[in-house]
Amino acid sequence: MREKPNVCKYLDIALQHISDSVLSRMQRHVTKAETYELVERLRREVPGIHIRTTLMVGFPGETEEDFEELKTFVKWARFERMGAFAYSEEEGTYSEQHYDDDVPEDVKQRRQDQLMRIQQHISAELEAEKVGKTLSVVIDRQEGDYYVGRTEFCSPEVDPEVLIPVEERELEIGAFYDVLITDSEEFDLYGTTIIL
Repeated sequence: MREKPNVCKYLDIALQHISDSVLSRMQRHVTKAETYELVERLRREVPGIHIRTTLMVGFPGETEEDFEELKTFVKWARFERMGAFAYSEEEGTYSEQHYDDDVPEDVKQRRQDQLMRIQQHISAELEAEKVGKTLSVVIDRQEGDYYVGRTEFCSPEVDPEVLIPVEERELEIGAFYDVLITDSEEFDLYGTTIIL
């Protein structure tokens, strides 16, 4: 990723949790310390990398202390992309066969909402840092008054998009353009194409 210009600096890695006790019950075979070191190493070795992860709240046995560890980790890691979901029991899985689904649904929802509020704030800050920069954008489609595109840091249909006014000029779907980022929202960017 660091050395090849044709490889996107984007990595999707489902970390699930950070608390050692939860990771152990999940049978993730990784520790909190190893996870912190992994994120540090990725950022050190691939400057500018965007990391997407998925985290779970409400896994059987998750305590408030476990959840506080998870919030601290999210604030520290400042993931460019993050999703969170609440545990739900699935028939035939290890956790369904070995653990009671003992975290109340309202607690799961509260934790998920808290985690996503933290991420929403982080995402808004990180996207705002792109304003004034020129990024390579592939155009996916036209939607209303905008062309909708993605940078190398965005997976289709799940990540933020770059919106470019249709009135500006005609753009080709599937083509790449240099786009000056002019504004940002919590998740999306706005830009104008640069004519070379």
